[in-house]
Amino acid sequence: MSIAAPSVRLAHAGAVSTVTLARASMRNALVPDLLLDLCVSLEEIARREETRAVVLAADGDTFSIGGDLRRLEREMRGAALETYSAEFVGLLNQSIVSLLRLPQPVVGAVHGLVAGGAIGLVLGCDIVVAADDCRFDPQFARAGFTPDGGWTALLPHVVGRRRASACLLLDRALPADEALACGLVTQLAPRERVCALARDMALRIAAAPDATMREGKRLLAGDLAAVERGLEAERERFVATVGAAEARDGVARYLRSCPTYPGA
Repeated sequence: MSIAAPSVRLAHAGAVSTVTLARASMRNALVPDLLLDLCVSLEEIARREETRAVVLAADGDTFSIGGDLRRLEREMRGAALETYSAEFVGLLNQSIVSLLRLPQPVVGAVHGLVAGGAIGLVLGCDIVVAADDCRFDPQFARAGFTPDGGWTALLPHVVGRRRASACLLLDRALPADEALACGLVTQLAPRERVCALARDMALRIAAAPDATMREGKRLLAGDLAAVERGLEAERERFVATVGAAEARDGVARYLRSCPTYPGA
């Protein structure tokens, strides 16, 4: 059975459910509608007793370019910028927390670019299979934003504070091999093998004792209340600074430098 949504696809096949970001024409740029669809899909999975493992994947040539800067640029011209930003980052945080709190383990199938806040969807997975061309790029300094998507609330706990600081403060991307070495991803594979390998891992989880997998995930999650507080702090700072001249100039400069940015 498959359920179609405007920007997210949810499919169930036996004990494995697959959630796919399906805004490929926009390189899966994140907007409130997509994130809301994702949250609704995860809520359905959480209630589905038959599902014992989940795969999170994405259509198109990249996993996600992060927040939709063209949409944000339009919002900057209006009077509802803070409202839009609060909704967007709030739904991004809800998506991340939903992945972390989902009873079933989640295997991420990641390829291409993972930019900005989209890293939070990867950090919300329990196991991550990444293409060997994958790249995790903060881009916040170039766009003039404060970090969101767990770059401060989650990433330092995964890769260490020094490495996270180098990424953010030096605006430095993590290539696939370095992401593997520091534990951001579990395994690398050729792009054409990523989804199949992620599904194989999900099937292996689904075949194991359900209580063991669910309780193992819950115990590994640690203090999720602290994570939620960190994500909320990111949201508050993003909303407070998104209308500043640095952010407005940064977005305009970034889009001028990327003539192929989708939505032009």
